[in-house]
Amino acid sequence: MSELEVPAALAGERVDRALATLTGWSRSEISRLCDAGDVLVTGRPAAKSHRLAAGDVIELLSEPEPPAPPGPDPGVAVDTRHVDDDVIVVAKPAGLVVHPGAGHSGGTLVNGLLAAFPDLERVGDRARPGIVHRLDRDTSGLMVVARTEAAYDALVDAMIRREVDRRYTALVWGRLDAPRGAIDAPIGRSTTRRTRMAVREGGREARTSYEVAREFDDPTVTLLECRLETGRTHQIRVHLAAIGHPVVGDAAYRGARSSLPLARPFLHAAALAFDHPGTGQPMRFEEPLPVELASVLDRL
Repeated sequence: MSELEVPAALAGERVDRALATLTGWSRSEISRLCDAGDVLVTGRPAAKSHRLAAGDVIELLSEPEPPAPPGPDPGVAVDTRHVDDDVIVVAKPAGLVVHPGAGHSGGTLVNGLLAAFPDLERVGDRARPGIVHRLDRDTSGLMVVARTEAAYDALVDAMIRREVDRRYTALVWGRLDAPRGAIDAPIGRSTTRRTRMAVREGGREARTSYEVAREFDDPTVTLLECRLETGRTHQIRVHLAAIGHPVVGDAAYRGARSSLPLARPFLHAAALAFDHPGTGQPMRFEEPLPVELASVLDRL
């Protein structure tokens, strides 16, 4: 059994929403625990819709069953840019989910990687073996995957120390006030739409730097090179929307507009650099824009 105290920031929230924030579990998992009577508030079984007060103690008599580890799927193509005994660098297409999760039990990049590289199975997190960092489903571009436990630990540590250089190409609405700058604002789960993120007090530290590469008229849009200094969910998309320049085509963050229709956000992981975890050799990779994004620039 475990206990959680409700912080003031979650006062008035439903049990399922508060627990999702505090534990990272899905609301459907929490609902099943409530139905089984395994979620107590002030000592009594609580319904998922019960409203909490600051200082309430939530007792959890059980936890959701851990998901089964992902399996190999040779039907998922993996486009590699570099392979050695320690690391794999892949170019992920837009539309491909990185690892299994809510709503995506299979057909992910991880399933394809396990088919091509079975040794990944025991590397890192068993639910997302080998995965050191992620790209959103509709973001294309470069990712590094660890092939050994030692490489995984080294790359995760390098990410924490901000020694992995990740640069993105983004097309955004409007014209920025300065040719370069940085957005330093905490990001957390949106309180109104739980599938989205937002700049909010109490969120996790997040910093994105950008530089203008080119400006266009009719419509007025700007091509940016963005650099991640942290790696929060939807970070670049949320930060650019927060300063009034959402990513073109990004329906989730006000970037989908009829004057320049695009079926996905114009966001691409164009460059990746890190020191090789085995040899220490500097590694750098660049990936050109995929056809669907390059054709937008051609039209402009």
